[in-house]
Amino acid sequence: MAYKMKQYRWGMIGAGWIAHEMADALNAVNGSVYAVAGGDVTKLKQFARDKHVEHVYTDVDDMINDPQVDIIYIATPHTFHYDYIKRALLAGKHVFSEKAITVNARQFDEVQRLAHDRGLILTEGFTLYHMPIYQQVRDLIAAGKLGEIKLVQVNFGSLKDYDPQNRFFNKDLAGGALLDIGGYATAFARMFLASQPDVTLTTVKYFETGVDEQSGIILKDDQEQLAVMALSMRAKQPKRGVISGTKGYVEINDYPRATTAAVTYTADAHTTTTDTLTAGNAADALSYEVQDMQRYVEQGHDDGQLDWSHDVAHILNNVRNQWGLKYPFD
Repeated sequence: MAYKMKQYRWGMIGAGWIAHEMADALNAVNGSVYAVAGGDVTKLKQFARDKHVEHVYTDVDDMINDPQVDIIYIATPHTFHYDYIKRALLAGKHVFSEKAITVNARQFDEVQRLAHDRGLILTEGFTLYHMPIYQQVRDLIAAGKLGEIKLVQVNFGSLKDYDPQNRFFNKDLAGGALLDIGGYATAFARMFLASQPDVTLTTVKYFETGVDEQSGIILKDDQEQLAVMALSMRAKQPKRGVISGTKGYVEINDYPRATTAAVTYTADAHTTTTDTLTAGNAADALSYEVQDMQRYVEQGHDDGQLDWSHDVAHILNNVRNQWGLKYPFD
């Protein structure tokens, strides 16, 4: 993949499976990974050997405060994101955090203000923000090809093994479907709504540990556009999103890393024509994230991505408030 921007020194916090994927993307796009930090020195050294990382830090603050580091990448459980983001921003580093970027809207607003006040880039790792197919779909909508957008439907169902001890169901680690997979569905919905929803209706089924196992969520914005979402951690669903307007609809499958979009034009109630949009490569999803992050740093601002993340954080917070679900650290 051709890429000729400036090379940046990335410092990674965490060495789990998504960090392995991101290290591959950094090596492909940026040419190198400067450092990795965490608590397990054996795991870190193996990660560094496998991914050709130049430096290993067993103290995260030492890496954050290394003057050579330009960008901090955070790949830890949700509950650690806020603290690491704050430390990195206060040290003058740009930050790319895996989702959910924070566990509540209060935390998000604080780090967003901090990034703004210090002139730093803060980005959340929603792959769908960066996949090329979405620009084609937005261009289609902007050109009026779908008419007036009325409805967005989006599903995400993941079948996690029954294990109350797993982090996915651990309330102390912000487990549950909403923060683990619901952010993707909400990000998809928000991308195609004209404005931040001002009405939220929702219901939830809890897992035995007290986190949300599955839920239904309806959002409405001030233009009366609706988004309908279904989430589950114990029932597989297709990752499917549909954007419907007065002149047609777009279906996007496997939407977090989508590369195609099926368009159906509805000239009237009885006549339809179809088309297919294609762009990008699913295998390059994290490379697109790296490219966009480095472009944001170079140009000194993002493309509105953090504003979407702001709205997503507030939607998720509002949903949890309606449920009465609070984490120990809220």
